[in-house]
Amino acid sequence: MRISRHALLIAILCCARAQEANFSADVDVVTLLATARDAQGLLAKNLTRDDFVVQEDGVPQTIRYFARESDLPLTIGLLVDTSNSQLHVLEPERQASYTFLGEILRESQDLAFLAHFDVRVEVLQGFTSSRKDLESALGQLKVPVRLGTRLYDAIRDCSENRMRKRSGRKAFILLSDGVDYGSKTSLGTAIEYAQRADTIVYSILFAEAPSPYRPFRSAVLAMSRSRGRRVMRRLAAETGGAFFEVTKEEPIEKIYAEIEETLRNQYSLGYTPAQKGAKGQYHKIKLTVKQQGLMVQTRDGYYSK
Repeated sequence: MRISRHALLIAILCCARAQEANFSADVDVVTLLATARDAQGLLAKNLTRDDFVVQEDGVPQTIRYFARESDLPLTIGLLVDTSNSQLHVLEPERQASYTFLGEILRESQDLAFLAHFDVRVEVLQGFTSSRKDLESALGQLKVPVRLGTRLYDAIRDCSENRMRKRSGRKAFILLSDGVDYGSKTSLGTAIEYAQRADTIVYSILFAEAPSPYRPFRSAVLAMSRSRGRRVMRRLAAETGGAFFEVTKEEPIEKIYAEIEETLRNQYSLGYTPAQKGAKGQYHKIKLTVKQQGLMVQTRDGYYSK
């Protein structure tokens, strides 16, 4: 049977498209969002693909996709601690958060949601780019009479129910003293949920300052701050984010400005693992740069899908 050249060409194209579709469906691309800083903490903004080295479980990987990301859609979850320990810092949190969201969100591209946690976890505003809606939701923040701080539950619930199905750049801005009371979720499990949702955590430790006139309360606050600092550092480190602590020298407005600059100067890298792991298997990632004196922030691993 003779086949015309036109029919043969169509058959070849269809076959090629089928192979391409199968390749795209079968290949599991691992994407990383990273920032690089020098010893003074200044962002390195002009790195190239060749400057980065990535390893997965100790095995070097080939970086196939690279871009300096400032235009990718951004999804932000603002998680605010409204437990009793935040009574004296809630108002400055509210004001600074509104300013930050107003400056970082691009109405045509980016989305944010607002959740708070105390004795319960509640989403006050779902995904929106409306500054007016977010301002209204921030105005609803208040501290309840009952005691409870379900920090770990908040990260788990918002990761699974809000972030996991979304694509693009995703980040939690977490405002808390880092002390959990009442969660059914452990710290490790909360981190796992954030990692599975590819969501980085920028944790901001905001706690009542000790007072020399109340020595006993100040001692309790100091112990809580120390414990909370460890928790907030771990949440940031294991998801590829950053840890901040509000002080007189580092007010929350300055911290938000630093986070905004970071989000506008990220690198996006992608690779296909040399060896595909079993579903649900955790893989350790190590990302470095060849240039001496630079430190890279990114997530430290992922779970196979």
